[in-house]
Amino acid sequence: MWFVFAILSAVFAALTSVLAKVGIDGVNSNLATALRTCVVLAMAWLMVFITNAQSGIGSIGRKSWVFLILSGLATGASWLCYYKAIQMGSVSKVAPIDKLSVVITLILAVIFLHEDFTAKSAIGATLITAGTILMVI
Repeated sequence: MWFVFAILSAVFAALTSVLAKVGIDGVNSNLATALRTCVVLAMAWLMVFITNAQSGIGSIGRKSWVFLILSGLATGASWLCYYKAIQMGSVSKVAPIDKLSVVITLILAVIFLHEDFTAKSAIGATLITAGTILMVI
């Protein structure tokens, strides 16, 4: 089931890029990011209430709070940079560079989470990097 959600995530991320490029025309990129964030926030809380998950907020530990907040700050920085990049450049060039996050995530997961780094991982990361370079030049 995780694979279905991963595919849907990719589809929605692709839609996000195209819709954002059209929507950001003539709008300050920081303002556009803030507006988008409000929609994401409302949607996320709606899902919390639909799934009746709100009662779990009290059981979130200190470590989880710290890392969720840090993750939120990283997400915000990513979105602000992404919106500025697509406002200034071509979305068909910005999106592949943004997807280098897959390679960076792999490296960080190996270093900090001690996840496996296999020959298959190295080949995949190399292909993603090569594909990004080919799409951008």
